[in-house]
Amino acid sequence: MKHATQLRLAMAQINVVVGDVEGNAQKIMEWIDRARDADADIVTFPELALTGYPPEDLLLKPQFIDANLNALDKVVSRTRDIAAIIGFVDRQDDIFNAAAIAQNGKIVTTYHKIYLPNYGVFDEFRYFQPGSRCPVLQMGKATIGVSICEDIWYPDGPVFMQALSGGAEVIINISSSPYHAGKRRGRERMLGTRASDNTVIVAYNNVVGGQDELVFDGDSLVFDENGEIITRGKQFEEDLVVVDLDVESVFRQRLHDPRRRQQKLGTTQAPEVFTLAFRGRRHSQRPAVAQPNPLSEDAEIYQALVVGTRDYVMKNGFKKVVLGLSGGIDSALTAAIAVEALGSENVTGVLMPSEFSSKGSIEDSEQLGKNLGIELLTIPITDVFHAYNCTLKNAFKSVKPDVTEENLQARIHGNYLMSLSNKFGWLVLSTGNKSEVSTGYCTLYGDMAGGFAVLKDVMKTTVYRLAEHCNRVAGRDRIPHAVIEKPPSAELRPDQLETDSLPPYEVLDPILKAYVEEDRSFSEMVDMGFDEQLVRRVIRMVDTNEYKRRQAAPGVKITPRAFGRDRRMPITNRFR
Repeated sequence: MKHATQLRLAMAQINVVVGDVEGNAQKIMEWIDRARDADADIVTFPELALTGYPPEDLLLKPQFIDANLNALDKVVSRTRDIAAIIGFVDRQDDIFNAAAIAQNGKIVTTYHKIYLPNYGVFDEFRYFQPGSRCPVLQMGKATIGVSICEDIWYPDGPVFMQALSGGAEVIINISSSPYHAGKRRGRERMLGTRASDNTVIVAYNNVVGGQDELVFDGDSLVFDENGEIITRGKQFEEDLVVVDLDVESVFRQRLHDPRRRQQKLGTTQAPEVFTLAFRGRRHSQRPAVAQPNPLSEDAEIYQALVVGTRDYVMKNGFKKVVLGLSGGIDSALTAAIAVEALGSENVTGVLMPSEFSSKGSIEDSEQLGKNLGIELLTIPITDVFHAYNCTLKNAFKSVKPDVTEENLQARIHGNYLMSLSNKFGWLVLSTGNKSEVSTGYCTLYGDMAGGFAVLKDVMKTTVYRLAEHCNRVAGRDRIPHAVIEKPPSAELRPDQLETDSLPPYEVLDPILKAYVEEDRSFSEMVDMGFDEQLVRRVIRMVDTNEYKRRQAAPGVKITPRAFGRDRRMPITNRFR
């Protein structure tokens, strides 16, 4: 039985495509119908759901703004017998990151995002004007406040004003919050705190899917007035989260909290109130309230890489990918992720043996291909490498062989892979990890060649963890155990090991994390117990290889500080 003080909310956790305004609008309308079929009173959609997030400099095109407004009109016309909150770009004297509140074919009011993030991957001050109003909605006996993403992160922001001055019992926050490892726990703490501090139900509707380097994890959440999770959406999957909210319980709780009465003494004028129709439906049964267990950190990262890879490939019009298989763990993990993202029939692995390739590496690559069920091509590079050496013999006659000849082999690999890409329309996946990209242990136009770098933000020590996770979930060695156990080597000269050029990864990665992701100074890192000379060496490698990273393919962001949008360092730079 539904009481007048209960509200049935549906949160549409959808995967949209930046710029596909018509396609996004069609998806939103379909999910409005699904929410209506679930007997929801109100359905919500993520931040900028109509345009996709982040639309970046598309926002500087007036025709793009107009297309989104035209699409909004179509979506609003679909809101028969249901209220909907839809993220879009509003246009007045300027443009705003906005939420349209619509019902029965009309826009009731519009909320403009107040706090515009301008840090990390965010650049909203470049495009939007901040809003200044905190209206509330009256739906039956329920009072609802609407906010957008960053707005809820401020304790004294719109949520506080809507809950205290406006009397809102329910706060709906539509969001496009990108994933990184560890963010879920902090996000949950913050949302639970907002709910308990304001004695309010908080419904947080996040987007899901990949967009260039960013991946969004969904994981939409509803908290009760005590800050406890009522329900959550799936992670890294589309989901319609339907829940009945007991507004009366919020009122009862507030009766026992005299702090609110004291706080109200210093509040400003109450927010403007807009009325939504409320039918007071009677439901034959309550919606099933799912509580899927959150993924472990390794499982989260793995799924982020799968979703980020799948969406980058599919949303950019590719069907198949190709990558070089060296017999090492990086290419093996990249291949496993690609298979999970796209299916084994859409992944081709290329063995490119040379005179320095070990028999074990070739056999391990062949076993990997068999385990994953992918097509394998073998294209040796020995003859081409000798032809290069012969051609360059006179130019190099007074100089001994060095890393140049090693890089030549890597560039032949890149040449082969790009040729296959051109011929068959396959996207090349580069296989380098964050430890290598950080230190410049990678070859421009060689192993860096490609359209997407799956492991670009994954440290080598994490690569090993994810390989073990992959096998553990599969219940078998999809990645051969020999690949995980062997010492890493580029195999570009006799008996080569990566430790000839780099410190052991269990030593290197903590230094890189401190310097690249945490911006620790030299003295701080030495005080942390790292060897002074090693710290100097690592800092030098990171700083002098910015020019390489600027030319690298995009890759999935899974840490708080990824190369690219997150970490923007000048190439020409003498600060040490």
